[in-house]
Amino acid sequence: MILKIKIDQLHARAKNNKWMYYFSVFCRVALAAGFLPSGFVKIMGERFTSLSNNHPMGHYLEALYHTGYYYTFIGVAQVTAAVLLLIPQTVVLGALLYFPIILNICILSLSVRFDGSLLSSPLMVLANLYVLLWNYDKIRFILPFNATAKTHALIKRDNSFPIKFFSAVAAVIVILILTLPKAFDIMPRNTLNDCKRQCKDPKGSNACEVFCDCIHNNGLPLDKSLAMYHQLLNKNSDIKK
Repeated sequence: MILKIKIDQLHARAKNNKWMYYFSVFCRVALAAGFLPSGFVKIMGERFTSLSNNHPMGHYLEALYHTGYYYTFIGVAQVTAAVLLLIPQTVVLGALLYFPIILNICILSLSVRFDGSLLSSPLMVLANLYVLLWNYDKIRFILPFNATAKTHALIKRDNSFPIKFFSAVAAVIVILILTLPKAFDIMPRNTLNDCKRQCKDPKGSNACEVFCDCIHNNGLPLDKSLAMYHQLLNKNSDIKK
């Protein structure tokens, strides 16, 4: 009971801070802007990107494009979620619809190491979570514990700038920018030339170039291309020994 009261009080203080309110509006608009263009592309029946079909993400998007009205359905869901987020009365419904879609995109981007949304999709997941937490007082009734009395009415309006909160937000963004691009030993990139630009193999080793050819020229799956890449690296390492 004490924990629930503290959560309510923490949420109430946040709701009464104008800067955190502005940030919630920014997140809603940014999330909507992220889904509206891509959603309309799917509704119009057009391809989402110009990625090669040999690219791991290209494999997925090409197959998705040929799923018929399922492809259109995803676009409708994205546009619906975006529009609902922009309407104050339907923010919660929009955020709840938006979250599984963007979480799926985030996991997909990480699993195939896709440059296009490697950074943006995790940030969108975090923004979506913030909108959901901002509306905690509305969604707590579906959570597995009893709702407590509203407390934000007892707290005075706070116009002070929450330095700690926005410092934490900035820190998370910086950490993601610095870590995500370096989280993988090699990336397929979007084109063959971009892929080969990252090649800095030791002299006599062409593991990186082989990997790029496997992806962009031969259209091999990412896991097989990675296995061949690491096999060549290990072979080169054994030769040196």
